[in-house]
Amino acid sequence: MMVTINDTTLRDGEQTPGVAFTAEEKIVLAKALDEIGVQEIEVGIPAMGAEEIEVIQAISSIGLSARLIVWGRMCELDIDAANSCHVDFVNLSVPVSDIHLKHKLRRDRNWVLEQIRHCVPLALDSGMEVCIGCEDASRADMDFLLTVLETAQLAGARRFRFADTLGLLDPFQTRDRIRLLCGSADIEIEMHAHNDLGLATANTLAAINAGASHVNTTVNGLGERAGNAPLEEVVMGLRHLHAIEAGIDTQLLFHISQLVAKFSGRRVAPNKSIVGSAVFTHESGIHIDGLLKNAINYEGFSPTELGRTHSTVLGKHSGSSAVLDAYSKLGIALSRDEVRGIIDRIRTYAMKTKHNPSEEELARFYLESAFSLAPLS
Repeated sequence: MMVTINDTTLRDGEQTPGVAFTAEEKIVLAKALDEIGVQEIEVGIPAMGAEEIEVIQAISSIGLSARLIVWGRMCELDIDAANSCHVDFVNLSVPVSDIHLKHKLRRDRNWVLEQIRHCVPLALDSGMEVCIGCEDASRADMDFLLTVLETAQLAGARRFRFADTLGLLDPFQTRDRIRLLCGSADIEIEMHAHNDLGLATANTLAAINAGASHVNTTVNGLGERAGNAPLEEVVMGLRHLHAIEAGIDTQLLFHISQLVAKFSGRRVAPNKSIVGSAVFTHESGIHIDGLLKNAINYEGFSPTELGRTHSTVLGKHSGSSAVLDAYSKLGIALSRDEVRGIIDRIRTYAMKTKHNPSEEELARFYLESAFSLAPLS
């Protein structure tokens, strides 16, 4: 099965409240996404104005291997703006749920179909391929959504984007809906998942399992509200759950995660899957004992896949194996009696300070234990 990653860090990711990339940062990120093997990059929204168009043109001029896509509304104004960007592909977005049509646009379903019939040929005449982006598709009537799909195909669209705009679906609903769409038309189906219920990655994988050929991601899961499906999670999930390679150099995922964190001003949580600073760090005595015997006991995949290594720290839950290992790395061979005394000191320190002890503190604990010095104050 072939899956195309269409990363939208530079578009939907930048729509994260408070995030605004500079022109230079967007160019650096576009190059980085291209370098790690992302096949398609959604680079921006031309209708925002001349400055945005200039940045998109600059990215287009540097000769990336990735296909560049711009985002616009289903209207002539946005098509004209997209046409000035020198890209090959435009996503034309239109609401498809009755909720959005009634309460946001005050339009009906026929208006959606008329806009598709009118706008898709205009974009095609401009030399761009077209994706129909169906906003709030997860709350749309499925019979109407199938009509939208048929209309999009007849109008000449190459792709149909199913947007779970509010992140309301679960993987089972996603699979059923994407499978129905894939079986009802002969154009590419793309999944755009949001993470409001923490299911964006699961829904993206479910969509691929159901036949979606393309998926949207963002680095670190940036995006509006709770964000989008994280690139790093989708790529590693595909590899380890479905034996599907997405063509991404996973050795560079941690690097691009740090780059996006820096440019966005959004810190990556230490326990963030795949790219968090602590996800290959172990403290529990049982875990470290098993890890020292064989890493596969407590690592579902090797951190070397990401160019990383695992580490162990000492804390309240540490056991004797972890303490012996930590001190051996300091060149100190402990007796079993010394281990018991040091474990007590480590646990007291961790509970009082809420931190793991440093090498200097471990050395102090050893001296206190060896020479029966006063306990920590």
